Amino acid sequence: MNNIFENISFKEVSKIMEILNAHQVKFPKNKNISVSVKDSDSLCIVLNGLINIIKNDEKGNFAVVEEITDNQVFGSTISNISNPEYDVITKEETTIIILDIGRILSLDNKSNYYSQFIKNILNIYQDKIKKNNERIEVLTNKTIRDKLLSYFNILSNGGTIKTIYLPYSYSDLANYIGVNRSAMTRELNNLKEEGIIETSGRKIKLHYYVG
Repeated sequence: MNNIFENISFKEVSKIMEILNAHQVKFPKNKNISVSVKDSDSLCIVLNGLINIIKNDEKGNFAVVEEITDNQVFGSTISNISNPEYDVITKEETTIIILDIGRILSLDNKSNYYSQFIKNILNIYQDKIKKNNERIEVLTNKTIRDKLLSYFNILSNGGTIKTIYLPYSYSDLANYIGVNRSAMTRELNNLKEEGIIETSGRKIKLHYYVG
């Protein structure tokens, strides 16, 4: 995901935070911070740490919808966290900046660094839309095998990269593609036995053509 402070100096970042009346908060590990960040106009920047956005269902099941780390953003306008089924959990001690998206967009500041800041935000939103579309592409496959291969195809840039690295743990991967972890493990083993893939931790070598 794009860095919201890309091409902006540290001094300019400080100016932006000042004119936006940014609110900085530090949270401990394994803290549900939903109440603090679910404001309908919030845009949150993770300065350092790790956050998982989790969707729960009525049966007590959950899925990791998104993982947010340093300099990445989330919020009600970009991550659907205002939905009561969603929780925002810190996976390690995390410091975030909370901004008002309305103030960001309405502020009349014609400086180059602020224009770059707005450009970065737009790039982040475009990236988010792209990732949502990719996940829809994965989830619309009917079988676990097809879901996995579809996801590997995305990570491999349409087959141009033959060694990929999972951004998730295998448990989180199962949640991401919407399948049972045990069933997914069996299918991964089948793919390995058939010589289609080779795995070493999160590293996966693809021994087939995708595209």
